[in-house]
Amino acid sequence: MYHNPVLLRPSVDGLITRPDGTYVDVTFGGGGHSSLILEKLDANGRLIAFDQDPDAAKNVPNDPRFQFVPSNFCNLKKFLQYYQAYPVDGILADLGVSSHQFDTPERGFSHRFDGELDMRMNSTKGVTAAQIVNEYPVQKLSEIFYQYGELTNARSIATAIEKKRETPIHTTADLVDTLSPLLPRGKENKVLSQIFQALRIEVNGELQVLRDFLSQSVDALRPGGRLVVISYHSLEDRLVKNFMKAGNFDGIIEKDFFGNALTPFSLITRKAVVPDENEIETNSRARSAKLRIAARHE
Repeated sequence: MYHNPVLLRPSVDGLITRPDGTYVDVTFGGGGHSSLILEKLDANGRLIAFDQDPDAAKNVPNDPRFQFVPSNFCNLKKFLQYYQAYPVDGILADLGVSSHQFDTPERGFSHRFDGELDMRMNSTKGVTAAQIVNEYPVQKLSEIFYQYGELTNARSIATAIEKKRETPIHTTADLVDTLSPLLPRGKENKVLSQIFQALRIEVNGELQVLRDFLSQSVDALRPGGRLVVISYHSLEDRLVKNFMKAGNFDGIIEKDFFGNALTPFSLITRKAVVPDENEIETNSRARSAKLRIAARHE
């Protein structure tokens, strides 16, 4: 399976408000969420899906209601206008890395496999993780591991990488071997996951892309339109939570002269929806998922 979609029914049920509406899946991947969206749309419904990974294009369904956009979802507004689908009735984002990407060794997303240290969502362009670990100065590397991996020993990790550079770090195994002396016993996988997460976020500019997408989503939605986001780590979830609550990334709600909150959304989910035990048992990658849903004010 290319990808086992997380929180599938709660997310799609929270997205669809009218079967003849126009909807967007900005993280198409294996098409799991898109397939269920199409099931819930009638003949007049429309779905536009984004994915920058060339591999995702192999999963495109043969459906006249479906339009695939091979692009990063930070280009949401531009392509919706191009396809004359602006504004829309709902937008869904399932953030993070697909099972296919994690399980393809040559993509370099996982420390569980030996492969090229790449980590690019779009494997045809951009800087690779290998270039980052071999070329970034120690201070910059340390900041990445501290900010994006939330690692307290970020400086030690960056210094260990610098010392290894006489022999370039080309593969995931090279990086794991370099850092193995720093890994606390019993927490090796957790710390490696944080290190790989930090590099992946830097490679793909994930947090800035998320900010750009969320900012565009306000105007891209019709009044009453739904924004549905599934996140997988605290850095993503904090941005989503603050934006849905306040319309900004600091989470500070501005008020007008009369004390009324000036926010673009009303919350459909007051607290994040998380997978139940059955879903986690069948799909361990769902464990960290959080679903938030908001509607643009009428």
